Amino acid sequence: MKSMTGFGRGQFTADGIDILAEVRSVNHRFLECTVRLPRAYSFLEEPIKKAVQQVAARGKVEVNLTMQLPESATNTVAVNVELANAYCQALQAANETLQLQDDLTLSTLLRLPDVCTVQKQPMQEEEIWSDTKIALEQALQRFVAMRETEGEKLRQDVLSRLQTITQHLTVVEAEAPTMQQNYYDRLYQKLQTLLEDQSIDAQRLVTEAAVFSEKVAIDEETVRLRSHLQQCADLLEAKEPVGRKLDFLVQEMNREVNTIGSKAQNLSITQLVVEMKSEIEKIREQIQNIE
Repeated sequence: MKSMTGFGRGQFTADGIDILAEVRSVNHRFLECTVRLPRAYSFLEEPIKKAVQQVAARGKVEVNLTMQLPESATNTVAVNVELANAYCQALQAANETLQLQDDLTLSTLLRLPDVCTVQKQPMQEEEIWSDTKIALEQALQRFVAMRETEGEKLRQDVLSRLQTITQHLTVVEAEAPTMQQNYYDRLYQKLQTLLEDQSIDAQRLVTEAAVFSEKVAIDEETVRLRSHLQQCADLLEAKEPVGRKLDFLVQEMNREVNTIGSKAQNLSITQLVVEMKSEIEKIREQIQNIE
């Protein structure tokens, strides 16, 4: 089990190359990955996103890439010898007329327009990706490790709350028959009081009281709730992402507890319902962080 929040950093440094990768994520319903990197290296965006998809199924993931490559790796200096020679010949021809002191030097020629130029070399994309991948893999490993650590804490917390709900449910199940019988007895006495001056079949009175008392029976709800609790506990041991399934089960658990509360004709059961709803709400908050 993994949390959807995490952070990891990785770095590759060699021969004047310095690449720093940082990966962080927060909660999100689906997987959303954004990559921030220098515009010149935009070709790295797609392979970076594919690498993130291999380790994350949900969460808003942001990858920040800082890259420093030596200028010599991307630039070359070129001297236009033919243009320099043309400048030289033109200046010497002009000097025959002007009769100036000849101080023409190489440094003078290099300052003339277009004699010396800096040219961008085509990027070696495969080599750059190979170096970037090393930093990215380090960052992702640490990112996943943090998510797993946080996920284990969430698992333990949710499991503890499931056990608390199960304990409360066991007490509710034990008191439910007494609650239903007490409701039947009270209803029967009230019907007898209301109809004491009228002729009515005693068996019919018993039947009507039994029918109404069945409406406060919570057996079906407690059975379904126990099933949901077991399914949640099983999902906590799963290896794949289970956040969405847990979210659905928590909704179902809440529905069953609400029904039990609406049927309860017993103060102690009502109090237990309040406790169970409190635990379910805390579980709901926690699973918002689970992948």
